[in-house]
Amino acid sequence: MNILENYNFITSSINSLDKNSILDKIKIIIVTKTISIDNILPLINVAHIHFGENKLQEAQSKWSMIKKEYPQIKLHLLGKLQSNKVNDAYQLFDFIHSLDSKKVALKVFDNEKKFKKNISLFVQVNIGKESQKGGIVIEDTKDFVDFCKKDLNLNVIGLMCIPPFNENPIEYFQNLKILAQKCNLSELSMGMSNDYIQAIKNGSTYVRIGSAVFGPRIN
Repeated sequence: MNILENYNFITSSINSLDKNSILDKIKIIIVTKTISIDNILPLINVAHIHFGENKLQEAQSKWSMIKKEYPQIKLHLLGKLQSNKVNDAYQLFDFIHSLDSKKVALKVFDNEKKFKKNISLFVQVNIGKESQKGGIVIEDTKDFVDFCKKDLNLNVIGLMCIPPFNENPIEYFQNLKILAQKCNLSELSMGMSNDYIQAIKNGSTYVRIGSAVFGPRIN
């Protein structure tokens, strides 16, 4: 199967979940880390607009010119964002999925004023309480969301999580949905190539899919 066949299979599998065209409600973020523009262009040419990158430097080298040529593209930062990189990230990305500290939130606030750009933000939650992963702990999430929305007036639209590897993700997806409701947030960034169908069935509105489109990555 080639890239477009993979992509069409994914969109069809999502659309088949709901006769009322659930695909209209779901944003598919095609994760393009380590993927060349030559392999991304076929997706741009069929009018896909949501793409995600994990690392700022790679995204800058790959997308800066492409976004000028295709201004409809929405670029999502999925990886860890350091406070000293917020300025650069703010100029390139339209969505940030990894907001997880007051220090970064304050930097985003500064850039809101500087660039007058209303970027969409997800708060990353450490839903599995894993020490090696970033994210706000569950118990602090509502207070952090309130700080971002009420004190800083940031455009926090939802929560994001990465469930523990090799565990059934459904419980984690359900817990994030409940947490989002407590925070009065309607968007959920959860689900990847191996579990996006389960994520959508449990409320995800943004799924992050890479290897199911491009195949396994070498690095």
